[in-house]
Amino acid sequence: MPSHSETRVLRYTADQMYGLVADVASYPEFLPWTAAARVRSRTEQSDGSEVMQADLVISFKVFRERFGSRVVLWPETRRIETEYLDGPFKHMRSNWTFRDVETGCEVHFDVDFQFKNRLLQSAADLFFFDAMKRIVRAFEERADALYGTV
Repeated sequence: MPSHSETRVLRYTADQMYGLVADVASYPEFLPWTAAARVRSRTEQSDGSEVMQADLVISFKVFRERFGSRVVLWPETRRIETEYLDGPFKHMRSNWTFRDVETGCEVHFDVDFQFKNRLLQSAADLFFFDAMKRIVRAFEERADALYGTV
């Protein structure tokens, strides 16, 4: 099962990067292979978190799949946790953390997943590392577009 972990320091604030990643509805505007996004619900929790249920449609060559996720937003600690609800995966989870540092913000991202379908999993195994790099780069480019380059 593929997994990826990456930490980068970006020139933006932790609040800016947290807000950008938390804006799931905007993903089709900039995220590779994301054909559509829909937020089903958002519920504030008594512990200060917010739980969002969202659907993403991922399109790559001949593959087009919808999957549902439960996204927990932790604004106080600038943490985002995503877990799989339904769709083409056996399992999927991802986490983002954002921390202000002297030169901007430290962004940490990790993901692991496994498709139910062997053909999809084989395709994912071939391009997984490059795809994860493109996704992280897409968030950075989106920050440049929203907040300006320094």
